[in-house]
Amino acid sequence: MSKYDSIKQSAYNANMQLPKLGLVIFTFGNVSAADRKEGVFAIKPSGVPYEELSPEKMVIVDFDGKTVEGKLRPSSDTKTHAVLYKHWEKIGGIVHTHSTYATAWAQSQRDIPIFGTTHADHNTVDIPCAPPMDDKMIQGDYEYETGFQIMNCLQERKLSYEEIEMILVGNHAPFTWGKTPEKAVYNSAVLESVAQMALLTEQINPKAPRLKDALIKKHYERKHGPDSYYGQS
Repeated sequence: MSKYDSIKQSAYNANMQLPKLGLVIFTFGNVSAADRKEGVFAIKPSGVPYEELSPEKMVIVDFDGKTVEGKLRPSSDTKTHAVLYKHWEKIGGIVHTHSTYATAWAQSQRDIPIFGTTHADHNTVDIPCAPPMDDKMIQGDYEYETGFQIMNCLQERKLSYEEIEMILVGNHAPFTWGKTPEKAVYNSAVLESVAQMALLTEQINPKAPRLKDALIKKHYERKHGPDSYYGQS
């Protein structure tokens, strides 16, 4: 038994959702699960096919990106996760995929416009796309710098990570997060769906307008506002 068994199981369960939801192929993508009390997170090992994963193979890493427990090398994106956990104290799970539609928007270096109520159920703004990393950052500690690329984008746009739980990294791919690994996976699936719908919207009508402010407010607040009434109490 290990004191990290719980987050290993949580990380494993969340990682296994990615191929089931069609968000990854081969060994792409990763999910991590944090234990704030211990100051560590469990993350998928690098390059291991999903069908070969197990809770025991999850790697335990601290918020400085150093391996604490595990025989395998952690995901190549580990330092990005570590930076976000270290600076964003209220998140408990992070997901990174190269899902097709969200990645296409990231490669296009475009925010995803808020066209409809599905988007507004989860965000009140366009889903941000962080600018491509500059050469100095790329040539430095790339994965570590990616964490700051994400944080800097939200900070520059005056957006809160507690409200906006998804982002596109320009020329790269999406990252999502949440209070739990399960919520982060949910956000990843929502992001992919919204990205697909936005692309189809622009193909059907290249001049499609953004959603009216009144509808944005109504749909977001009925799920997240002080008088929310979506779902069961």
